[in-house]
Amino acid sequence: MTSHTTPAGPAAGPRAARRRLIRELLLVAGLFTVYKAGRTLSTGRTDEAFRNAGWIWDAERTLHLPGEGLVQGLLLHGETLVRTANTYYAGVHFPATALFLVWLYARRPAHYLWARRVLVVLTGAALALHLALPLAPPRMLGAAHLVDTGQVYGPTVYRAAPAADTMANQFAAMPSLHFGWALMLALGMMAATRSRLRVLWLLHPLVTLLVIVGTANHYWLDAIVGTVLLGAALLLISRPGAAGPTPGAGPGIAEASETSENSAAPAPSATERAGASVAGVAGGGGGVAGCGPGVPDASGAVPVRRLPRPGGKCAAVGAGR
Repeated sequence: MTSHTTPAGPAAGPRAARRRLIRELLLVAGLFTVYKAGRTLSTGRTDEAFRNAGWIWDAERTLHLPGEGLVQGLLLHGETLVRTANTYYAGVHFPATALFLVWLYARRPAHYLWARRVLVVLTGAALALHLALPLAPPRMLGAAHLVDTGQVYGPTVYRAAPAADTMANQFAAMPSLHFGWALMLALGMMAATRSRLRVLWLLHPLVTLLVIVGTANHYWLDAIVGTVLLGAALLLISRPGAAGPTPGAGPGIAEASETSENSAAPAPSATERAGASVAGVAGGGGGVAGCGPGVPDASGAVPVRRLPRPGGKCAAVGAGR
């Protein structure tokens, strides 16, 4: 009785890649859901959030930081400009970060794992601070005298009354993950690419900083604390090497392939080592530089030999000389 077995090798690769992709999607979606749910735990702490806002405002004046109104005044020069800033705040944050992770997953798997871990640590630390320090944004603070550009000009992701906003916690201003994620995106792309223009990725966090401050959604200190937390996460999570793995390979594939190739490569035999030594002497690699017997090349031709002369010079001796 004969049995027919279908080879599992070719199909195992795509199936494993799909499983890895599904696992990563579920992991990222689960972490994001936990973060969004955790943020809502401080939505009812209104009095505390406004007390903290007053403290942050006074601290910025003590540190002589520029007023947030300076940036907002520039945006309010034109309705188109302020609408563009509101759109950037509402529509770029999550899609840009998602595209960043997708690109790294497909093209730089090792950098993807690094970036994902850094973002998880950063977001977890931010969630802890959101819960420990509920903070009303500057657009709600009367002492700031700022305009809620989202409500006045649109578009906005928040409702006018924080208590009625069940989809977002408006008292989670400290730290700014808008800025923290944008800065990680820029640093991650600069680490994963080699273009001389990769420094231009820093324009994204710079524009994000001006947007979050100009729309009165965050204080300067929100971005500063986000930067500090990101720096701590980068110190905890080691960055992979500069050379990226093969494009399209899943996480760990390139590393495993390289390890397999290195382990499978046979050690050179004694004859090969001896041949390499003779070739090195002929080419100046050992002994008297540039002197030694000729060694046939791949075509079988005998190259010119160089014999030592007194004084360290060599005399060229060829076939038939």
